[in-house]
Amino acid sequence: MALLEVTNLDVRFGLRQGEVRALRDVNFTLERGERLGIVGESGAGKSVAAFSLLNLIAKPGFIAGGSINFEGKTLNTMSERGLRKVRGNRISMIFQDPMMTLNPVLSIGEQMVECLKAHRRISGKEARAICLDKLRQVQIPSPETRLDQYPHELSGGMRQRVIIAIALLLDPDIIIADEPTTALDVTIQAEIMALLLELCEQHNVGLILITHDLGVVSQVTQRMLVMYAGRVIEQGPTREIINDPQHPYTQGLINALPQMATPGEKLNQIRGSMPSLSNLPSGCAFHPRCNFINRADGKPRPACTEQVPGFVESGNCRVACHMVAEMIEDRRLKEETS
Repeated sequence: MALLEVTNLDVRFGLRQGEVRALRDVNFTLERGERLGIVGESGAGKSVAAFSLLNLIAKPGFIAGGSINFEGKTLNTMSERGLRKVRGNRISMIFQDPMMTLNPVLSIGEQMVECLKAHRRISGKEARAICLDKLRQVQIPSPETRLDQYPHELSGGMRQRVIIAIALLLDPDIIIADEPTTALDVTIQAEIMALLLELCEQHNVGLILITHDLGVVSQVTQRMLVMYAGRVIEQGPTREIINDPQHPYTQGLINALPQMATPGEKLNQIRGSMPSLSNLPSGCAFHPRCNFINRADGKPRPACTEQVPGFVESGNCRVACHMVAEMIEDRRLKEETS
């Protein structure tokens, strides 16, 4: 049994004009010590998926269906008391902005000790010793001094290291990192991601990395999910997807990377924008932006505009695309007739 198993997850937001489905039929697993990346444009549903795992969806959002199983226990039906034993203890989360995560009126030490005492019965002296050890692990210089400082006294990179130290305080089984380097400059981003990867490998911690940066995903994760308009449209081994993307949307994301453009020319981009979840196109949600909607005869595939694509197996990956399904079927027929 996988450490974490998400099955047919359906998340909705109740609005005046009706319910909006933010996630639909999301399925994935995470093994102990495995690193999983979730990528996609803004509005794809990445952060909603992350918050759903710990039932942190703010009203009017709610989990409408599916299950989230952690070590055989269903988190989305668990009581609030039961969830408190999991949040921050067995599953930790690193949020986007450390200044929004850390309390500005409490010292770093007070916040770390408070986190420890919420889950363990230990003395203040023992808690402080654990805090110092975690700060050393995330390579913060002069940890004794930092414990008594306040968040505004630290740099952005240092604050993010503190957040990682807090995430590791209770030796969790899973860390969910939601865009953990968004507010940092490029060199600090690389340092933070290298540190996070090293710590996860040392402690055999599962990592779910939410990001729009395919470069980071390719360096850090072993498997990845590509999301579009609240649905997973491609998933599989990271290397396989990066080297040979199957879904036109995944191809567009990779082609949009700066290194894929010819020097001196405009960057490649996916035409159009992410559709509103309250007004999704019929059929495949990506079809208005897809460059491969037409068949060989130049006519659009009716399935693309009329039917939501199911998953097909392509190598070690699963892809939700009518074109890919058509290509796989054509290949099968050729092999049978040859």
